[in-house]
Amino acid sequence: MQHVSPVREPLVTSGKTYHDVTQDICYQVEAAPNVRWMGALAVSLVLLGVFFYSVYRTLWYGIGEWGLNKTIGWAWDITNFVWWVGIGHAGTLISAVLLLFRQKWRSSINRAAEAMTIFAVICAAMFPVLHMGRPWLAFYVFPLQNTLGSLWANFNSPLLWDVFAISTYFTVSLVFWYTGLVPDFATIRDRAKGKIAKVSYSLLSMGWTGSAKHWSRYETVSLILAGVSTPLVLSVHTIVSMDFATSVVPGWHTTIFPPYFVAGAIFSGFAMVLTLMLITRVVFKLEDYITLEHIALMNKIMMTTGSIVGVAYITEFFIAWYSQVEYEQYCFINRATGPYWWAYASMMTCNVITPQLVWFRRVRYSIMLTFILSIIVNIGMWFERFVIIVSSLHRDYLPSSWAMFSPTRIDVGVYVGTIGLFFTLFLLFAKFFPVINMAEVKTILKYTVNDGPTYGGTNDGSQSAGRRVSPAPYSTPGVPASAPVNYDKHD
Repeated sequence: MQHVSPVREPLVTSGKTYHDVTQDICYQVEAAPNVRWMGALAVSLVLLGVFFYSVYRTLWYGIGEWGLNKTIGWAWDITNFVWWVGIGHAGTLISAVLLLFRQKWRSSINRAAEAMTIFAVICAAMFPVLHMGRPWLAFYVFPLQNTLGSLWANFNSPLLWDVFAISTYFTVSLVFWYTGLVPDFATIRDRAKGKIAKVSYSLLSMGWTGSAKHWSRYETVSLILAGVSTPLVLSVHTIVSMDFATSVVPGWHTTIFPPYFVAGAIFSGFAMVLTLMLITRVVFKLEDYITLEHIALMNKIMMTTGSIVGVAYITEFFIAWYSQVEYEQYCFINRATGPYWWAYASMMTCNVITPQLVWFRRVRYSIMLTFILSIIVNIGMWFERFVIIVSSLHRDYLPSSWAMFSPTRIDVGVYVGTIGLFFTLFLLFAKFFPVINMAEVKTILKYTVNDGPTYGGTNDGSQSAGRRVSPAPYSTPGVPASAPVNYDKHD
């Protein structure tokens, strides 16, 4: 008795061939920039100008330009730092964890997610350096030789752990990202017509020929890097949470922070991936590669991690009540009912209530609703970090030292400027590098026999359109002629 498994929704639609994949993705690199890309870059460059001006004011006049005071020594700077590190989490998760679990739907989105990780970590690293006040002394955090006197690095401090964790995360993510780009660089090199483009992509492709030995080493290195990267997904934001959890400040000193921060990081990271993918999908007309099925799957992960974050919020209140520590209890009551109640309400609405809309299929498969939802989640996750940091500091043990924090225009300028830096880097990447992994997308193009659903189809999630009749199956000894067979289709 023979059983034929049902064919799932196609991950690449409109009946694309290998040649079509190469043509569609290389076109974005080879063609002149379109108007939409130029407009987006212009806006990003304006925001980048705000960033440079704000950094200049910070370096020239000191961090007194920010709204910090003696009570609240951390505010927007560390809020933004944790927010950017969290956004960088989804890239490694999609690349490494989903690769180890053989999830083929990652193929169309992993390249942009990896790039997002690199650029988000760059933006995050800006804030601790600026917060030093004297960034030219940043080398003190590294364990250098004692030729300059005593060793300044304090290995007991989680702030030093941050340096090692984030630098390792950045390095591994960069190598992983570049390794995946090498085969595609070689494809663009072979198609290049201009001398500068040919030389540039020849250097970037590192002599790739596509031989069996090259592919074997490529897959081996990818698997090793995925194995190395997977624990980094958990460790990096766990160590970031230790900056708070190892203190004795009410609202911070809790063991729930490591898993809570990791879930929140994946939550915000997937929200940013959705934001970028939906924009890229429209700007570069990649609807056949970033399908509704990709969007629905990412929505499900975002909803799951959002629910975990919601449970963590409730658990924090329970722990504060169960501890019977009046300072801890007051901290959480103050968050919900004190002067910053509006930030707490925004956090709960954006992160707990709104993601539950994804339970509805219509929301899950809606482009516009998903885009709005991803923006709301990113706003909510920023408010979460703001609530954790500022509301725990502004009222401490002594009422005489209570204070309020109000951001200055330089605070806002640095934050908005990093958004401009991030999108400038991402837009340049999307123009000069293939935004989708051509080599991996080609591995998921498959046929079925007896005119069943193929990788063809419309982009509305239906299985009725785009069916193709496959060629007659080859006669294989011991295999029925009607058995489903996958065929390789060459240009």
